[in-house]
Amino acid sequence: MQLLFLLEQVVNGLVLGGYYVLIALGLSLIFSVGGVVNLAHGAFYAIGAYVSFELMKYVGFGGSIIITPVLVGLLGILFERFLLRRFYTADPILGLLVTFSLAMVVEQAIRMIWGAAPLFLSMPASFKGSLALGNFLLSKYRLFILLVVVVLMTGIWLLLNKTPFGRVIRAGVQKPDMVAVLGIRLQPYLTAIVMLGVATAALAGVLFAPIAVVEPAMGTDIMTVAFVVVIIGGLGSFWGVVLAAILVGVVRGVTIYFDSAAGEASMYVLMFLVLMFRPRGLLGKRIERFE
Repeated sequence: MQLLFLLEQVVNGLVLGGYYVLIALGLSLIFSVGGVVNLAHGAFYAIGAYVSFELMKYVGFGGSIIITPVLVGLLGILFERFLLRRFYTADPILGLLVTFSLAMVVEQAIRMIWGAAPLFLSMPASFKGSLALGNFLLSKYRLFILLVVVVLMTGIWLLLNKTPFGRVIRAGVQKPDMVAVLGIRLQPYLTAIVMLGVATAALAGVLFAPIAVVEPAMGTDIMTVAFVVVIIGGLGSFWGVVLAAILVGVVRGVTIYFDSAAGEASMYVLMFLVLMFRPRGLLGKRIERFE
């Protein structure tokens, strides 16, 4: 029975890793292309959860999982156009300060609109319960989350590696000056990356709202884990972030099985060990700042 329970923690860790992928991947993409550390990224995750709370009243869970990322993605366009764009070539500390301030503004705005009390969203009835594989129980909803994450990761990878859009993005990360010489404007591509990044964060908010507590500080709380994942995986590396997210999720899930307090500390120990031997992260690459 202990072995089965341990396997369940591994599966839960994989789900947790998928959750981290949705948050950290967008954060990494925005930094890789724009050179701005977006401390407001978690705010879009929180916005996604609260918007889905309202949309579920009218369109149900299925509608909210589609509409919410689109709406928040459109909000990301405004965020990039009127705020983030000002700091691509500025001192990085300015971008940090401004996006941190925006995160605090969003958190307080959520308190004003929805109140400080946590909200609890119910999952669809069709996803309640578990699938039994012998004595091994798998949550239907968590399996659904894993499926969505895998499909989304595959789609983003194909977009970045098998399309003209992706070729421009990769070139813009590695050789922005060369892209400029070719007469290609990176600005529209960067806007699309920001929109994609904040939309995936919002999707994470929708997916995990039914199994997590929806409260105003949820965006701030997740940013710490997102940064740990990006640092372990390596800036500018798609698969580095994916690998790090799964690794952090599984390590936390298994560690909690032995000691709940150690579960929280495990990701920081993992980050320390990785940086000791791989200062750029597991699969980190040298990148040039966006110009």
